[in-house]
Amino acid sequence: MPSSYNVRSRARERNSVLSRPEFMSLNHQPLRGSSGSSSSGGGGGGGGGGPSESRGSVRRPGQNKHQTSQQSEEPTDSGSKDRREPSRMPEEDCMQLNPSFKGIAMNSLLAIDICLSKRMGVCAYTSSPWGGCRSMVTLLALTGHGITWIIGTIVCLTRSNTLAGQEVLVNLLLALILDVMTVAGVQRLVKRKGPWEMTPGFMDCVAMDFYSFPAAHASRAAMVSKFLLSHLVLAVPLRILLVLWAFLVGMSRVLLGKHHLTDMVCGFALGMFHFSLMETVWLSSSTCQTLISISTLSWSPFF
Repeated sequence: MPSSYNVRSRARERNSVLSRPEFMSLNHQPLRGSSGSSSSGGGGGGGGGGPSESRGSVRRPGQNKHQTSQQSEEPTDSGSKDRREPSRMPEEDCMQLNPSFKGIAMNSLLAIDICLSKRMGVCAYTSSPWGGCRSMVTLLALTGHGITWIIGTIVCLTRSNTLAGQEVLVNLLLALILDVMTVAGVQRLVKRKGPWEMTPGFMDCVAMDFYSFPAAHASRAAMVSKFLLSHLVLAVPLRILLVLWAFLVGMSRVLLGKHHLTDMVCGFALGMFHFSLMETVWLSSSTCQTLISISTLSWSPFF
């Protein structure tokens, strides 16, 4: 009877669902506990524990495989985490949930500047609201172009016969060259695009006026107007017209969609700085005559 009972119990256990390898963890303790119990059971010896130990020995390989598969999956998870870490966005590209007051104010002013500049670009294209006035506004902007003023100053310098006139014209020419080079350098450094996507024209390429900040025409108009007001004796109406011309030249580039309002304001400030710098390093009449002699190849250092 005991033998038939053992045979039936073994057959019942073989047919049981819980005896399958995938359900081993439900019937047995973890590997450490099972190893300890197996060692103690093996030390005690005994015939009664033989069937259970044999079944445990059959089940342990499946349990070991399951645990080794879990251990093998852990490095892959850590490796995938390591791969995910480099793909995190940099801090400057992430949205700040608690920005500072200064950042909020700057972003707000920048948004207002862009919005107003786009609305004021009424002559940006021929299909714009003021597209019919585009040619007239372009002509007004041309009066503040760097190439126009440099060529005009050179022509006036070749026709001037007085030392005082040549002194003023040479310093004006140097101020214009300084303005063109400084604005081109700052534009290359900042690389701010205009409110409207436009390709630079031929005259803009010649004057290296590729970007928006600062406005080259506004800087030049402010510098030239201040220079002429300081060194020429003009009537009051002419002085008013000269100041009005400088303002309209700066606004013309905004109407054409080339610059933002802040670009124009910074251009005016930069032009005033150029004037102050030129007044500080003003060249004397003798130095101007030397430069004229060198440029005309008639200068002799020994006479």
